[in-house]
Amino acid sequence: MSWQATLVERLKTTFGAAAGVVETLGEVTMTVNAADYLQVCQTLHDTSDLRFDIMIDLAGVDYSEYADGAWIGARFAVVLHLLSIDNNHRLRLKVFASDDDFPVVHSVTGVWVAAGWYEREAFDMYGIVFEGHNDLRRLLTDYGFIGHPLRKDFPVSGHVEMRYDTEQKRVIYQPVTIDPREITPRVIREEGYGHAQ
Repeated sequence: MSWQATLVERLKTTFGAAAGVVETLGEVTMTVNAADYLQVCQTLHDTSDLRFDIMIDLAGVDYSEYADGAWIGARFAVVLHLLSIDNNHRLRLKVFASDDDFPVVHSVTGVWVAAGWYEREAFDMYGIVFEGHNDLRRLLTDYGFIGHPLRKDFPVSGHVEMRYDTEQKRVIYQPVTIDPREITPRVIREEGYGHAQ
């Protein structure tokens, strides 16, 4: 029996048949409800048959334009990649925020301390709020930044720009003055390009 099949069996035994466990392309993915997310994480960490003691990665995902707009379901998800050193198992855990306008999920910093930095990044880039996080503030954008850059509805040029004003001798914010444009690359190749001579 492969490790994937063993892991799927253990997950279904622990969480029941209702657990959204899928094995595809040699990877095991488990999808949980936002209400059960924190308890599932604690169980994955503490249960001896599972023992996922390392969180490798946590990322936010915006599904608003997934599958050419054919996606039906919640817009924002949080995806974790977990590793069990004792069992040599890997798991992708996915949770969807129930509210698209104000996405909130529980923080898992009490389970995996490493989640703190990643949750701040997902908050900054996607606007996903992690309930119970003790230091949820911007990480990659400016303190006065408005919006969340990786949301698919965020304008590429942004809402405001900043520049140094020599008359006021300080940095000022102003509406974006850049006209949006679409750049199409032009490919120029010499005659006979790619053919052996």
